[in-house]
Amino acid sequence: MNDFFPLRRILPMRTRLTPALLLLASALLASAESPAKPELLELSDYLNEAMASNPRLEALEQRYEAGMQRIPQSGALPDPMFQITHFIESVQTRTGPQENVFVLSQKLPWFGKRGSQKSAASAEAEVLWYSLQNQQLVLAREVSLAFFEYTYTREAIDLTRENRDLLQKLEPIVEEKVRAGADLNALLRLKVEIGKVDDRLQTLQQKKVAQSAELGRLLGLPTTSILPDPKWEAPAPTTYDPSSIAAAIRANNPELQMMQRQIDSAEARSEIARLANYPDITLGLNYIQTGDPVVNPTTPDAGQDPWGFTVAVNVPLWFGKYNASKAEALASRRSLESEYTNRMNDLQAKLLTSLSSLNNANRQLNLYGNELLGLAEQAVENSRAGYRSGRTGILEVIDSERSLLDLQLLYWRAVADAWKQRVIIQTLANQPLSSEFSKSPSYE
Repeated sequence: MNDFFPLRRILPMRTRLTPALLLLASALLASAESPAKPELLELSDYLNEAMASNPRLEALEQRYEAGMQRIPQSGALPDPMFQITHFIESVQTRTGPQENVFVLSQKLPWFGKRGSQKSAASAEAEVLWYSLQNQQLVLAREVSLAFFEYTYTREAIDLTRENRDLLQKLEPIVEEKVRAGADLNALLRLKVEIGKVDDRLQTLQQKKVAQSAELGRLLGLPTTSILPDPKWEAPAPTTYDPSSIAAAIRANNPELQMMQRQIDSAEARSEIARLANYPDITLGLNYIQTGDPVVNPTTPDAGQDPWGFTVAVNVPLWFGKYNASKAEALASRRSLESEYTNRMNDLQAKLLTSLSSLNNANRQLNLYGNELLGLAEQAVENSRAGYRSGRTGILEVIDSERSLLDLQLLYWRAVADAWKQRVIIQTLANQPLSSEFSKSPSYE
């Protein structure tokens, strides 16, 4: 059985990425009735299809690529300015008439402004990167949880159908006893029970259709056919160290990393706001085109084109505006820090809830699988044998059959819950919890 599944890898320009995200998955072979995608036999197949086809990921990829392209723009100098002034009426000077003035200027932001703008853009690109990684985890979690619910429903359908078929096999026996003079009420009770189980079966079959449609939506499949029925098995009991998982969440959860990059961006914006009241410098080169003098042609430098070098600075006088900008940046950063703390607390609570649910599922797997199911199966055999021999009534047979079905469904419900909680813990920590797998990726 495969325990982990690699998510899609993205290779942005000038960005080196480690191998893609790894997720908890089970390799469950299956056969299907009228399969829509015959290759969808394991959870890893469903995850691969979702990573390749889901339009939400494609949209976030394009947003990330757009963010990467903003980095070189943010650190670039403003475009130089080229200005031409043509005199409609030439200005007569001692050396000749001035005809045209050419000015070339370049604005140079104050030291540190360009670097801060580039840092902010880089942090925002990282925000988009971790947003994409987080969406991959969210999608993988949604697909996995839907997969295990879909598989549980298929298991419930098989068990319920088997229970109905067994009850139907009792009908000829009960009918024969009624013809021999037994109470007709036994046959009526059996038919009522068969009808109730059959109704339960049809409800489960309709539920399966709805779950298949939801899985198809997550996979980005346009098909209306029922997805294949994967097989599965109960997981081995697994426990996790809460402190280790909590540390992994703090270090690797992409949502927290995304929020940390938002804080980094806010810090860069604070620096930009601080530098805003420092003047920018504009350097210029002036060239004046001068015609031939009409008067005093023998004047020294007559007809020469003068040129000059200029330096200009803007004067940041509106201190109220700059102070408000700095206060805004500070408030934004503090807000993001508080949101980070709140989200960290939420994830810690989710981890504890999931660990508790996993422990309960493990307990139920042991209780039902190793103790109660065997007793219930023995009770069914005894009640059937007792009814054939006349020692027990039909009600006892029906009750034992119902109890066995309920315990079987509870067992497989615990199987599904155990797999689901393992997936939730894995995606919260965003790293494999087995030493045989490499560490999850980071933005480099």
